[in-house]
This record gives sequence, structure tokens and C-alpha cells, in this order.
Amino acid sequence: MGQDGHPSTTGEIRTAIRQGRIDAATGLLTALLADVTGQPVTGVRLNADRYSLNSVNGLAEAPDGTRYFFKFHQEDGEETGVSEYYNARVLADAGYAVAQPLFQATTPGRQVLVYARRTEPRFSDVCASLDAGDRDPPAREVTAAQATADRNHCAIALNTLRWCDAPAALEQPIFQLFFNRLVDDPRAPGGLGGRVDRFYRGRHVDWPGLSARFEDLWDRRWIINGRSYPLTLKDGFTRGLKRLAPAAFLPGPVITAHGDAHNANVWYHPAEDGVSARLSLFDPAFAGDAVPVLMAEIKATFHNIFAHPFWLYDPDGAAARYTADARLDRGAIVVETNHALTPLRQAFADTKARHFWAPLLRALDNRGWLPADWEAVMRLLLFACPTLVMNLLPGADSPHNPVSSLIGFAQAVRTLSRPEEGIDMVSSFFHDIRTANGWAA
Repeated sequence: MGQDGHPSTTGEIRTAIRQGRIDAATGLLTALLADVTGQPVTGVRLNADRYSLNSVNGLAEAPDGTRYFFKFHQEDGEETGVSEYYNARVLADAGYAVAQPLFQATTPGRQVLVYARRTEPRFSDVCASLDAGDRDPPAREVTAAQATADRNHCAIALNTLRWCDAPAALEQPIFQLFFNRLVDDPRAPGGLGGRVDRFYRGRHVDWPGLSARFEDLWDRRWIINGRSYPLTLKDGFTRGLKRLAPAAFLPGPVITAHGDAHNANVWYHPAEDGVSARLSLFDPAFAGDAVPVLMAEIKATFHNIFAHPFWLYDPDGAAARYTADARLDRGAIVVETNHALTPLRQAFADTKARHFWAPLLRALDNRGWLPADWEAVMRLLLFACPTLVMNLLPGADSPHNPVSSLIGFAQAVRTLSRPEEGIDMVSSFFHDIRTANGWAA
């Protein structure tokens, strides 16, 4: 039970974890899970999970020996958010391979999913091992599983594609991951606030070779490895405030989608008995049947490709493997870094562009539903992924070090706009989409 004898809330649990009161958090979790499952639970253990940037997960056991895996989110403002937060049945009905929870609670503040514990690895762990140099499972097997998932998800997207003008769609959970993080109150948004204020404004920046106030840097252009980028961090946030609002997407085309299919929410089923390796989804916290099309696979695109290798989820590993330096030169932030995609992440970029995004965008275009600024919108959404998922500046509320922080901001700038000359990893991704559709690059 929580304070004053009331039922435990996920907010209280996360607060206890952040304060280092693990025993208290475990006690609150034990009470919450007992209430949700309708039986006592034992052996509650929190996972030390580098991928759970805005969530909590762990293990527990029922009296009959059944072992559970549980997970919940605690987003800013979730206490007053939507009441139906988890939508595994919606995804299954649409045709997605998605794990169904044994128990779930959907009341705001007590939202948790309880699954039967799985023996399969999460896809995030498989891919991280390959990035680090392991060769089991073979990279071609892993890439083939991703390509199959991309084709399947695109087929489901095309099958569920529709025009939506229902006012209720403005409350889709997916907006929590983007616009809602830019503002203090999504119901009366006003100007920039939210995580922009909490993470960045008023902070000091310390990167290798450069130390300054954030406000002195956020409206400067960037030159990364010799390529100049026209849009600034300020542009990303201020343009996002306008273009990522729910009303900017709806009425508009929507699909049924998971919405948060980064690889820590994906099970990997190894090849066996002549059956190819495959992927399945879980934790549909932001799923829905009216997800704006351009949002649908943005999280999967950024977090499974451009967030790697290492820098977002393993900052110390990134600092050990890569270099990054910055300086101010004639008003610009000049960055040199040797960080680059691994062959695995480049293969993921290729299949996501060709097998998911290209055919889906082509279908929108054929119906006259593709906005003229589709690439700019996708870039704003990609920019929001690293900058709003967690604080990218080193500090007490962030796991980042100066090197991983600088790499992260450089990646954010790359997502936001094309370089004025040449092509980079993100522009190559969009070039592949356009080429696959026969559109001018």
C-alpha cells in the first residue's frame, strides 16, 4: 500500500527508485502486483535495465510457481492522461504478432502489464551483442527477421490505413511520446516547456572542447564532420511545438500501430527446426487504432537505428569506443566524431526504408493523403526521439558523459535537416525511400 493506506501507484514506485529506496519500491510493487493479479506475489525484483528510459520492469512469482515479467510506464502527466493505456488486443486483432498480458491494470497511476516470464531474449539484447562483436546469432539471421517484421508491419499498416476525423483520436496515447513532452500541459500548451525546460534551459553544457550555457548554443548552426546543417536545436523544438501538435495530424490518415516498437519491446525467437527467426511485440503502452501514419514507426526507426551503436543506451561504452570534440568557429558549433552506424544498424536502416516506409508513403501519395512536408515532419519526429526521451546533458538526472552527450546532439541535428552539401546517414535513409518510390531525391 502507498501513503495513508491507499493503493500503491506507479508514480510512488518510480519516485522511490529515483531516490534509491529500492526496498520501499519493492514493497510498493509487491502490493501493486498482488492487487492486479488477485493473489500474493513473492520474489519481486527490479531489473537494472539500460533500455527502460521511461519505464520500470522486473520479475515476480505467484504462489503456484508461475513466474511473471511486469512492466509499466510513468510518463509526465500520465496521472491525468488516457485511461486505456495498454492495447495488446487492438494490435492482435489487426494481425500483429504481440504478446498478450496475463493481467493488466489500465487505471491512470496504476497502469501495469503482467506477462508470463519468457525465455526468449529481447531483440535489443541480441542486437547490442552483435554491435559489440558477437557472432551468435548470425547477423544475416537477425537482419532477415527484421526485414520480415518490416514487411509484415507494412502490410498491416496498409490494411488498416484510413482517414480519421474523429475528435477522440486527438487523445491517442502516441502523442505522449512527442508533443506532450514539449509542453507543460498538453490541454493548454502555450509555449515551450515540459522536458525542454526540465532537461535543457538554464543548464550548462560541457562537451569535449566546448563549455557554454545551453541558451548560448541552441540557436547556432552546426558543422558535423565538415557538413553544414541549416537548422538549429531551437528550430527543432520551436517547429515541433507547432507541427507535432495533435491537431496538425488530425483529421488525417491513421493506422493501427504499436507506436513504441523499439527493440526492448520486441522478443527475438531464434531459428529452430527449419523455422526462420522471427520477432514479436510486447508492451503496447502507446498503441492505438488511430495512430497518425507518419508517427507509426518513428520510434522504431530512431531507437533501433540512429540511437546506436551504444551512445543512447550505453554512454560509457560509447565513450570508450568513440571520440567526439566540439568548438565554436565563426558562430557555428563545429563537431568532429568517428561515431558511425555498424553494419547491423545500416542493414536495419535499409530494410526499414525499403520494406516499411517506402510502400506506406507511396500508398499515401496514391490516395492524395501524403503531406507536401512529409520528410520535414518525419525529421521533426526523429529529432524529438533523442532530445525528449531523456536528458542528453550530463548531470545528476542523466547517465550521459560529455562524449555520449555530444554524439547524441550531433545525431539529433542530423535528423533535423539535410546537410547543405553531401549526404549523411539520415539523409541516405530518406534518399533510399525516395529512390524506392521513383521520387526525386
